[in-house]
Amino acid sequence: MFMNTLEDIINLIDEEGVEFIRLQFADIFGNLKNVAITPGQIERVAAGRFSFDGYMVFGEGAAETLYLKPDLDTFVILPWRPKHGKVGKLICSVCTADGKPYELCSRGILLKNLEAVKESGYDAYIDPECEFFLFHTDEEGNATTKTHEEAGYMDVGPVDLGENARRDMVLTLEEMGFDIKASHHEKAPGQHEIDFRGDSGVKAADDVMTFKFAVRSVAKGFGLHATFMPSPIQDAPGSGMHLKLSLYKDGRNVFNTSEETARYFAGGILQHATEIASFTNPLVNSYKRLDKWKVSKKPKAERNLVVVCEECGERSVEVRFPDPSANIYAAMALLLRAGLKGIEEKIELDDVKFHGLPGNLKDALLKAHDSAFVKEVLGEEFTDLYITEKLSEWDEYLNKVSDWELEKYLLKV
Repeated sequence: MFMNTLEDIINLIDEEGVEFIRLQFADIFGNLKNVAITPGQIERVAAGRFSFDGYMVFGEGAAETLYLKPDLDTFVILPWRPKHGKVGKLICSVCTADGKPYELCSRGILLKNLEAVKESGYDAYIDPECEFFLFHTDEEGNATTKTHEEAGYMDVGPVDLGENARRDMVLTLEEMGFDIKASHHEKAPGQHEIDFRGDSGVKAADDVMTFKFAVRSVAKGFGLHATFMPSPIQDAPGSGMHLKLSLYKDGRNVFNTSEETARYFAGGILQHATEIASFTNPLVNSYKRLDKWKVSKKPKAERNLVVVCEECGERSVEVRFPDPSANIYAAMALLLRAGLKGIEEKIELDDVKFHGLPGNLKDALLKAHDSAFVKEVLGEEFTDLYITEKLSEWDEYLNKVSDWELEKYLLKV
């Protein structure tokens, strides 16, 4: 249930017996952060007077004191929490002391870029499809990569051992206001997909954040661990996050009336795909999924990264290379602005001279570093910090002795 006014939220808190409210926001990588308050603090929070230590979340160079600005339309009660002493949540943007959006707040960056979309005469609609794995936990509750199943695409129980957990996820999401289209087992053992109807603007990104939070929480109740890691199992299909994008004008889908516009939009995204890959595919592990994906889709894999598609009479541009580990706010901002650039410059999809996505995270980061487009969309401060932190992650990966190295060399050398 989504409310529009502070008074509505206060009334609902009283009626439902809500005793805690989680204020949720994202760091630069799209990881969900939160702090809990009691209902007595809600008016202070709504006025933007709740502060936190910025450098603890955004690093040493960040502002010392930052503020959370809640979006009142995002208030919802968490169905899996106790019925006595209920817990609600609000999604927040991060602001400075003067109330201005903080440069490292990816939600604020998306909101700014949605204004650019609006100034171009459009409203953006995004329909996401998130895949994930369900793994067992060990005796101490730690995540494993064991599934104890051999189910494949759209198999049913008892082969699909995650069926009950997936059902409860669907029911929970519906209770939180999601419109669930379908759910099913995916190709790999332990892999699942729940499709929900998308939305316009920032709400679509907020929904992805809430979806991942809810899926993980429900899985934990079954003694399972839900992961959105792109490629957790060797030689198994990876998990993607396909995004279907469309533009609306005066309440009508522009792509329905002009396939040419849709192809320009898709062309802009494909032309900038290499520059934005480190944001849509942000992990070392992301490129192992893309490598598998290319092998499975040959010989047309690269041209299937961005396609114009039609479903039930609605035309959209489907972007297939992102994965669910992405910071959805940053990824969505980049994809929408790339698409707009395609329309403005009339970049025909089939005319794009595309030479493939980067082969690894470091190559992707170097492409982003050299991209004026990325810095224009995300801002130089956000881009520079993101790349610096991710390059450190890459160095950490290179210095790690892997199981593969031990298996390959330990006895032979």
